[in-house]
Amino acid sequence: LKEERNVCFDDIVIAIENNKILDIIENKRKYPNQKVYIIEINNYAYSVPFVEDVNQIFLKTIIPSSKATKKYLIQK
Repeated sequence: LKEERNVCFDDIVIAIENNKILDIIENKRKYPNQKVYIIEINNYAYSVPFVEDVNQIFLKTIIPSSKATKKYLIQK
């Protein structure tokens, strides 16, 4: 992912630890047991689907999101 999207899971973990979570949304339609973090990294929003259980959170992938960037980061 680092080569393709210039971001990796370590970047996501650091962003979460630094309170860069913009939102947490349900992924009800396709994956009912999954939620999606909206994370800010370098003034851009990334969608990060995840599954959590009692002991851990499993991050699935990292998707750059222009839609989320417009919604959460670009002031109108």
